[in-house]
Amino acid sequence: MGSEERRTRVLEAIVRDYVSHREPVGSRALVEKYRLGVSPATVRNDMSVLEDEGLIAQPHTSAGRIPTDLGYRTFVNSLQIIEPLSPSERRAMERLMDGAVDLDDVIARAVRLLAGITHQAAVVQYPSLNKVSLRHLELIGVGDLHALLVIITEAGRVEQRTLVFPEPVAAATLEDLARTLNNEWAGKSLDSLGSSMPEHLAPPVEEIAQAVSAVVESALRAEGEERIMLAGTANLSRHHLDFARSISPVLEALEEQVVLLKLLGAMQDGMSISIGEENQSDGLSEASVISSTYDVDDRSVARVGIIGPTRMDYPGSIAAVQAVARYLSEILSAH
Repeated sequence: MGSEERRTRVLEAIVRDYVSHREPVGSRALVEKYRLGVSPATVRNDMSVLEDEGLIAQPHTSAGRIPTDLGYRTFVNSLQIIEPLSPSERRAMERLMDGAVDLDDVIARAVRLLAGITHQAAVVQYPSLNKVSLRHLELIGVGDLHALLVIITEAGRVEQRTLVFPEPVAAATLEDLARTLNNEWAGKSLDSLGSSMPEHLAPPVEEIAQAVSAVVESALRAEGEERIMLAGTANLSRHHLDFARSISPVLEALEEQVVLLKLLGAMQDGMSISIGEENQSDGLSEASVISSTYDVDDRSVARVGIIGPTRMDYPGSIAAVQAVARYLSEILSAH
């Protein structure tokens, strides 16, 4: 084994041991536990090199070493294979996710499940309106001059908006228009409806159809449309010793949905991990965020993930996030 390979193994051993026990790791313990095949003196030399490279640190004189943010990042980047969830975890996931009745129920079950598996705070982002297709819309007359527009997406998300007409519109006219629009728009992305307006509509009906399209576009642009659901925030109190300064900034960041949405939006497609100072929020500078996109009908629509201290089980957490993202994709695509 070359020195580079051995130092990689030493770093991995320090990360795994520190994550398991939250105690600085010494050279003798590494040699005895991980069978590195070299003397403690050689391991101490390797640890000195890793420390010079900024991958580990010594919190106290004569103490062992702990990983730095860069050390965790290097460890995560070196992971080759992520072990799947255990059979019991998969069965528990199937039992909890089966039987969900609507989008809110699916999201709520998924976020509770992920928090329970990882013992961290979990977050699920609702499918973004501008990334999903239309399943169905309804136009319901409310008096002569108003109508309720109900938008139902393929992901099961339901949005309601009110239309106001300058002149009375008959309920039968609204029903006929809704039927026509559904025939034309069902299955198309919401952001493309304005460019696929049905042809040969009579002028009053055409104006209503244009108003419907404008309301959908407005819904896409409206601030606050992006939503998330959190669970397991109390789990972080079990890890309060892992936050050197205080757990309060982390909890405050979790309360600010705008902060989380911005962070999730900045993460790369697919599986993405942000560690410590890599997070754009100062409140999460001692935390790690592991998230993955999930799909509806093979189109990435939102993210699911966890937030916890940098001292976390990265392989197990990655596996859990991947599994929940896969179940979300399957369930929402089947709706």
